[in-house]
Amino acid sequence: MTHDHDLVLRPTEAQTAAALAPPPGRTGGDLVVETLRSLGATTVFGLPGQHALGVFDAVGRSDLRLIGLRTENNAGFAADAYGRITGEAVPLLLSTGPGALMALPALAEAAAASAPVLAIASQVPVAGLGGGRRGHLHELRDQAASFRDVVKSVHVARTPSQIPSVVAEAWESALTAPHGPVWVEIPEDVLRAETFIPQVTGMDATPHELAPRPELTAVAAHWLAKAARPVIVAGGGVVRSDAAGKLRQLAERLNAPVVTTFGGKGAFPWTHPLSLQSWLEDRHMTDFLEDADVLLVVGSGLGELSSNYHTFFPTGRVVQIEADLGKLESNHPGLGIHADARLALQALLETVPEREDPYAPDRVKMVLSAVAERLAGQDVGLEQQLLTSIRAALPARSPSFWDMTILSYWAWSAFDAKHPNTMHSAQGAGGLGYAFPAALGACVAEPGTPVLAVSGDGGAMYSVAELATARQHDLDVTWLIVDDGGYGILRAYMTDSFGRATGTELARPDFVALAESFGVPAATTTPQSLKDDLKRALAAPGPSVLVLPATLRMFAPTHV
Repeated sequence: MTHDHDLVLRPTEAQTAAALAPPPGRTGGDLVVETLRSLGATTVFGLPGQHALGVFDAVGRSDLRLIGLRTENNAGFAADAYGRITGEAVPLLLSTGPGALMALPALAEAAAASAPVLAIASQVPVAGLGGGRRGHLHELRDQAASFRDVVKSVHVARTPSQIPSVVAEAWESALTAPHGPVWVEIPEDVLRAETFIPQVTGMDATPHELAPRPELTAVAAHWLAKAARPVIVAGGGVVRSDAAGKLRQLAERLNAPVVTTFGGKGAFPWTHPLSLQSWLEDRHMTDFLEDADVLLVVGSGLGELSSNYHTFFPTGRVVQIEADLGKLESNHPGLGIHADARLALQALLETVPEREDPYAPDRVKMVLSAVAERLAGQDVGLEQQLLTSIRAALPARSPSFWDMTILSYWAWSAFDAKHPNTMHSAQGAGGLGYAFPAALGACVAEPGTPVLAVSGDGGAMYSVAELATARQHDLDVTWLIVDDGGYGILRAYMTDSFGRATGTELARPDFVALAESFGVPAATTTPQSLKDDLKRALAAPGPSVLVLPATLRMFAPTHV
């Protein structure tokens, strides 16, 4: 008689021989690398530090591709973008103390944007752990505590035998919806120690599916079928779960207008008759959303930027589909469905009937016309012209990355992303310096595809060192720097609020000469020549820089 506990897979003779005689000279660092390769990693980002040399040595003896950037924060931004573009977990290799802490802003952005970054950091030797304060170089009282409130989960290995399981556990966490950055920490001496543990093979870290509860989708389907004025808000969760096709099917079945959040750019076709585009920072749009009798929010927490700075107060029923449990009903009460956007939309498609509404496209036209009329009364023709030129020059499938700068704020509302997962910005956490290193990560993820980065001169100074990275790896990135001599958006905010600006004016380099000193072709452009200059730069192989001297202004806010 066979019992379940007897059904154990027996190793083959070859596997047994390999296990008894593992390759000599392997270390804890090799266990990290072997686990990553077994889980499917092909590329890692980061830069070495003294305590992390054990894992970097192992990377150097492996077939992993290492993309080394010039600061840890920029390496984190590059890994973030690689994860957004591919949907894969991305190893980010960091050293102890200051090297690790330098990556905090990038991990905060990855957390806000649900990017699956696997941060693997070294730690002081085991003897220095536990608060003993032995005075090791880079020592922190509790290094993991500095990251615990930023990342999705923390995983610690204290012996070589723990490494494979700890890395696999972190990998699974990063890729389980909602995606997010995770923290792995391994002491220096554990990374350097020789090990007799067999080579790591056959690791499994399959992420858990987050399916909706059927009783909740049944209620949502009933409400939507009976609604007189349903509207859909599509957030970043639609893009991350690759659910744009299902979103379109549902919108067309319901004849429901769709507005995308800034994180959900490209989730719905910009020129579709039901498309409200992304004009969330306009009171006409806010009023339209408030008037919906059923508002279906998919993959968004309706946070500050998605609610016209918390001035949106729905009057009808709200259905919120969200993978991040903490965001359910965090801003507005409603029917909260804790689920991956794709699975929840599929469940609704299986139950929602066709809903006729021949007037829905007309209501969409009225809202967009009202928004256009408001803009026509402001002196913002230059800003609209620049976005039109960029869209005309940028290939439809090319990813673009936008820093926290005035032109990017315009792009959130007014730029047609064309396709899902092609427009990204740092609006999750709002830190400067994101665009260029993130664009480098996208270049690595999609070799041969031209990638655009857009920065202001202030943000550009955060990441200008990565021109060396772009040249070293010959990445197909074009960097557009809008130079207005300072932190332009902060200058505007301060002037509007206080009547003057303080600390916003900046001395800066000759960006063209600086780029050329790195061996990167560069030129100054104008609003009139931007489209042609940008088209040429994007078509040329390798990195390039365009500098646009221009002082831009924002459209008038409607939330104050």
